[in-house]
Amino acid sequence: MDELLNLYGEMGISPAVYAYGEKTLEKIADRFAAIDQVAEYNQAKVLRAFHKNRIAATCFAATTGYGYNDEGRDKLEQVYADVFHTEAALVRPQITCGTHALTVALSANLLPGDELLSPVGAPYDTLQEVIGIRPSPCSLAEYGVSYRQVDLLSDGTFDYEGIREAINEKTKLITIQRSKGYATRPTFSVKQIGELIAFCKAIKPDVIIMVDNCYGEFVETIEPSDVGADIIVGSLIKNPGGGLAPIGGYIAGTRHCVDRCAYRLSAPGLGQEVGANLGLMPALYQGFFLSPSVVASAEKGAIFAANLYEPLGYKCVPNATESRHDIIQAVELGSEKAMIAFCKGIQAAAPVDSYADPIPGDMPGYDSQVIMAAGAFVQGSTMELSADGPIRPPYAVYFQGGLTWHHAKLGILMSLQKMVDAGIVTL
Repeated sequence: MDELLNLYGEMGISPAVYAYGEKTLEKIADRFAAIDQVAEYNQAKVLRAFHKNRIAATCFAATTGYGYNDEGRDKLEQVYADVFHTEAALVRPQITCGTHALTVALSANLLPGDELLSPVGAPYDTLQEVIGIRPSPCSLAEYGVSYRQVDLLSDGTFDYEGIREAINEKTKLITIQRSKGYATRPTFSVKQIGELIAFCKAIKPDVIIMVDNCYGEFVETIEPSDVGADIIVGSLIKNPGGGLAPIGGYIAGTRHCVDRCAYRLSAPGLGQEVGANLGLMPALYQGFFLSPSVVASAEKGAIFAANLYEPLGYKCVPNATESRHDIIQAVELGSEKAMIAFCKGIQAAAPVDSYADPIPGDMPGYDSQVIMAAGAFVQGSTMELSADGPIRPPYAVYFQGGLTWHHAKLGILMSLQKMVDAGIVTL
């Protein structure tokens, strides 16, 4: 379409880059159709929970102060519990981010003398300070919680024998990070997570299994809570917020575990009874309702990125043909220069701050400089189009998000254009 090509040209995308993108799209039409089927199922699942809980306009009323008898807040938590098939859920704007939600869940369910086990290798950077792998005030280690981890095997699979040896009488909670974080290992499917949970529960039936579900919600038709997880945890400025939630996190799971999390978030004896919604209910409800289709758009963008960059010689995780279990696409670019060029393209395609140039800088919770491209309506929202990564080998950039498929497409084409303009890629 000449009009579209001309418009893209005005935005800086050359005919060669556009044509390369169109050729790439021809190869992945069937995968896009499969994504739409998953989104349709998940949309029906969410809508059924809205119907079951009789969501009405009164649920959107703002509350302040203590937030006692907040119907909208309480019903939203029941909607989450119904969608994730759990006994209870805690969905609060007072949870500031995904790391905060995980911290609440861990500190609520671990006591001094308990041991935390990660059977999937090291957790992502910011959680390392929460645990105390890297010393930090108020870490779990400071409160007498020990930590043990079992690294993945060289092929990215679970070391079942190592896990069997690591589980002991002190093991209270096992944490499974579904997505890759700033690593280039595979993201685990819900089926794989279920197999790991069953293995651990067979060894120690009373152990608590927590899954960090960030970036994975609604990518599949089932969630880790459907395959035995006691707690699943995520951020509302990622998948379940649908790009509309301005803040918040969720914890869903058994009533016992969620109650403890509520006491930790507020205070013992208060739990879920307090916590005003501050007028955020419309955004939290509507974001969750839109989430299945927004996640589908982001997933299409990730698949497009892998199929665009892999033929150019860049290692992609997942690769161009693998099944996907989260919205993140890692691309190993091989140099700081390439990372900067890629991120400049994502920033240039953003609706907000498109004129800014991302540069590496220090970030709280990370031990190396990080470059971030994100021109988002909600600060730090990785459900919106963004790319980031630590400046360290293998110089991998982590691309994610896109509230609409067409914006994701434009962003990826712009990233490639910047690589071409910098002389890094030749088409």
